[in-house]
Amino acid sequence: MEPRTGAMAAVAEAARNLVCVGALPTAITNNLNFGNPLKTHIYYQLREAVLGMREACSAFETPVTGGNVSLFNETDGKAIYPTPVIGMVGVIDDISKIIRHAFNSAGDDIVLLGTNSGELGGSEYLYVTYKLVAGHPPSVDLEAERLLQQAVLKMNHEEVLNSAHDCSEGGLAAALAECALGNGETPLGVSAEVDEDLAPIVSLFGESHGRIIASTSPENTERVLAIAALYDVPAKRIGTVTEMASGFSIKVRSGSVQARMTDVAEAYFDSIPNIMDAPTGSET
Repeated sequence: MEPRTGAMAAVAEAARNLVCVGALPTAITNNLNFGNPLKTHIYYQLREAVLGMREACSAFETPVTGGNVSLFNETDGKAIYPTPVIGMVGVIDDISKIIRHAFNSAGDDIVLLGTNSGELGGSEYLYVTYKLVAGHPPSVDLEAERLLQQAVLKMNHEEVLNSAHDCSEGGLAAALAECALGNGETPLGVSAEVDEDLAPIVSLFGESHGRIIASTSPENTERVLAIAALYDVPAKRIGTVTEMASGFSIKVRSGSVQARMTDVAEAYFDSIPNIMDAPTGSET
């Protein structure tokens, strides 16, 4: 696909994960896994990934402190997918302000920071549904990512967020489900509406970068939106955290997704056992 964009995306996602808990991204380490670099196309993948990583690190002022490379990863002459792995560290000034990804209070507003841009290439949806690894991966706007990081850190500093979670693999629907489930001990529900001129599948499962799902007390919603505007970050309220019994509901342009949280929890937490127990060769 596009190894430079992919490496940039990996660095950007690592940074989003840090700011979601209230940490300032500081530095990265890496593990670059590729096939045989003596083959021209593999060398191209490796070079482009390094350049993409450098570009993102420069934009975020996060130097590379170290890392390692694993090459010649092939079976019967077929290389693995190019796989840059990024580990990023951050600094938290006040540990009392650490927040988690899980929704923690029914009645909170759900706010989407960033924009759904309708990019489905390279997504989990395409792979799980059609077994496809295809299309152009979502674009990465490093300046928009940097502003998003700054906005979320300011929101955290002002203590107007109750939770924050990066929106990446699986898209908006998966991110909302993860926020509602938490660690599975005290799941909540979701009532959301995505009012966009996008196909429902793209709205729900597109993996556009530069997005964070946040929850906030209703009295703090306007301040969250104001801080986002201060940093030129698109933001809008998309729904409400509900009790678990109310279930999982997302309205889209035409129709909606409805599910019981018990079913969502089973699909999420039992995914590996379900795969391991499936008959050989079956579709899961």
